[in-house]
Amino acid sequence: MPSDFRADDDDARYLALKARDARFDGRFFTGVTSTGIYCRPVCAVRTPRRENCRFFALAAQAESAGFRPCLRCRPELAPQALAWSVQDASGILVRQALRLLDAPEAWGAEGGGALVAQLAARLGVSDRHLRRIFGEALGVSPLQYLQTRRLLAAKQLLTDTALPVTQVALASGFASVRRFNAAFGAHYGLNPTQLRRQGAPAGGTGRPVRLGYRPPYDAAALLGFLAARRIHGMEEVEGLALRRTVRLRAGGAAYTGWIGARFDPGRPLVLLEASPGLLPALPQVIARVRALLDLDADPGPINAALHAAFPGGDGLRVPGAWDGFELAVRAVLCQQITVAAARTLAQRLVERFGEPVQTPWPGLDRLFPAPAVLAAAQGDALGQLGIVRQRQAAIVALAQAVDGGRIALHAGSDVDATLAALRQLPGIGDWTAQYIAMRALRWPDAFPAGDVALHKALAVQGAPQPARAALAAAQAWRPWRSYGVIRAWAGLAAPLPNL
Repeated sequence: MPSDFRADDDDARYLALKARDARFDGRFFTGVTSTGIYCRPVCAVRTPRRENCRFFALAAQAESAGFRPCLRCRPELAPQALAWSVQDASGILVRQALRLLDAPEAWGAEGGGALVAQLAARLGVSDRHLRRIFGEALGVSPLQYLQTRRLLAAKQLLTDTALPVTQVALASGFASVRRFNAAFGAHYGLNPTQLRRQGAPAGGTGRPVRLGYRPPYDAAALLGFLAARRIHGMEEVEGLALRRTVRLRAGGAAYTGWIGARFDPGRPLVLLEASPGLLPALPQVIARVRALLDLDADPGPINAALHAAFPGGDGLRVPGAWDGFELAVRAVLCQQITVAAARTLAQRLVERFGEPVQTPWPGLDRLFPAPAVLAAAQGDALGQLGIVRQRQAAIVALAQAVDGGRIALHAGSDVDATLAALRQLPGIGDWTAQYIAMRALRWPDAFPAGDVALHKALAVQGAPQPARAALAAAQAWRPWRSYGVIRAWAGLAAPLPNL
């Protein structure tokens, strides 16, 4: 199950509910039988009586049981409940299916049985088997889960943006406004327009979109990591705020613009703003920002595995990436050189091949080069930037593979297959592939065993085979070795090459 509570732990859930403990946000939802509403454990309403509470691991379970989402705590703001296992095959399959269904790219497939068949084929099982294990593990079908994800995404767009209802319906994966209105009314007993708050300016977000996370969270450390690698003209970090230019494809359309994400200093929230042109793709923007800032991590099981080795690192997260291709190119550039030197090369690459874009901030005006652009880059043009020949070949081969669809660098990709495909490219070894898996594929158990900074942190640099010694030392971190790597790096006195 996505939560690590036992099935008979409802009393513990009720205590977390009474305490409004943000550490459990998204790990369970409470259906209140006296009101027919389900809430997050952080909801500020008066605590319901114990006998009126039913507890669910997923919002889809609560909605399947007939409960409607709370309009005050807004279940769509809760972080996703991601959990990992290296033992239970059925559990791994269900969690991977949930991961794929959580991706906004899947929401546009309203094909019913065809969607389940496609999902099952991608996971390598029959659709009948997928439905069976879904029902056994979660008590809902894949389509019920997907419908809840669509509707909660639509609810957030209706509340936090001024997008027309037609665009909300399409952005949330509904083929028509009629189907959207019917599903919304059947689930929530409301017409979508009834949910609309007054005062959102036409054509804008209306107010920052709120993204929840579970504490503890060391925002300064994560933003410091990103600030040390920022590319001027493309990224800025100021205090607890991150701003950057972005491009993405969603629903067959290409979008460019900017985002700004700011940590609320008093609450476990990130406040997100996006350029008006990105609003039709806002679910995808939200998903990417959540991955970039690692907002869906559950510190409980991670810290249970790592606290003894890193007692001061409970709030550290794994910095993600806005775009997997961008991260992969930057990883190639930082092979065997310092962070500062890699940043200089990336800066030149953006200035030479990046497109201009308008933002509200002076000096933030360029996009990272698209895969098609770098796929056609000539060696001489890259060499003039100071990029050595081996890395020129790696960047061009990587761009051609991504542009041609042979490699997909995002959280829904098959990790083993993607790692194997990356290692087959010229100039990409295991360190680069593991680093990409850690930050772009969002794989929590990635481990760049050959990293020299990691060897120093683990005090194995003098071993005859330091990579093998590092692997042995990190066995106790599994399946959270990515988080162990970040904590080991953070414990070093100064940045070292290949971080």
